[in-house]
Amino acid sequence: MDTDSVPSIFNYLGLPKFADLSLVNDDSSAFSDCNSDTSGEFQAASGQIRRIVLACASDESDELISHLVTNLSSSNVDERKQAAMEIRLLAKNKPENRIKIAEAGAIKPLISIISSNDAQLQEYGVTAILNLSLCDENKEEIASCGAIKPLVNALKIGTSIAKENAACALLRLAQIEDNTITIGLSGAIPPLVSLLEGGSLRGKKDACTALYSLCSLRENKVKAVEAGIMKPLVEMVADLGSNMVDKAAFVLMMLVSVPEARAALVEEGGIPVIVEMVEMGTQRQKEIAMSILLRLCEDCSSCRTIVCREGAIPPLIALSQTGTSRAKRKVESLIELLRQPRSANASDKHIR
Repeated sequence: MDTDSVPSIFNYLGLPKFADLSLVNDDSSAFSDCNSDTSGEFQAASGQIRRIVLACASDESDELISHLVTNLSSSNVDERKQAAMEIRLLAKNKPENRIKIAEAGAIKPLISIISSNDAQLQEYGVTAILNLSLCDENKEEIASCGAIKPLVNALKIGTSIAKENAACALLRLAQIEDNTITIGLSGAIPPLVSLLEGGSLRGKKDACTALYSLCSLRENKVKAVEAGIMKPLVEMVADLGSNMVDKAAFVLMMLVSVPEARAALVEEGGIPVIVEMVEMGTQRQKEIAMSILLRLCEDCSSCRTIVCREGAIPPLIALSQTGTSRAKRKVESLIELLRQPRSANASDKHIR
């Protein structure tokens, strides 16, 4: 979901800061953590909305929550939908309710709802779980109750809102290290790549943020490459005017630590795109692009040839005059690599 106004995901997740990943200060992060859902309020009668508002503003929420949790297991689908919708709103609008709702036993029936064949009911369940996951105390219980596989299924077959909110919920759960492994093994990465490629702008942002978090693990990087992540990332980075370019570039920078990603980046024609970013991008984009090129060129003379042919050296020299001190050191290392002999006899490990 679109959450550019909330704190940096990197600090929040305990992941390396941008400055640690490459050369960039993290005072204006490309990513931000998922806030409560922004899918729009569900339709409800005015009396029901008034009841929720009053409950949120008073101490009467406990009785309402207990009633709603009971209705989550009703045999009447409409009652279950209404209960999930109201729980979603209670969790969205008052953070204290997130703990109360979990303590009242809502998590297991909500997970069952996520597995429903009713698309709207599934959407309501996913959104409620997302809002409950915003409370750190709930994340472990949500995962231990078996939410990951149903969320991955919703990511595959749900409505557009269900997919977006499932991506955010999985991101929240991935903040627990063991869950990052489980989410990757549960098949989340291919549908996240599909959402990155074909989703709405909000869906692309959700997918990109979740993929960044999951790809902190090497095995998930490989899964993302095998799922075809490189094509949409290169396309996003090529559109320097879009608001996805920084997000995509940071994911690329993380991925190129593995040889499979470096090979895929070259195969997708990514080097000219990255060189253009060095020349035309913002200061942050230039430094991200330079870091990617450095990783590509460290052990691949054929990559160095392509980079030079694309005219990278003049903008790199310019960057060496304007970047941070760390950026300058890395630029100098890259320029030195590019000036090495690139004959057929030159040492070349290729992109392995």
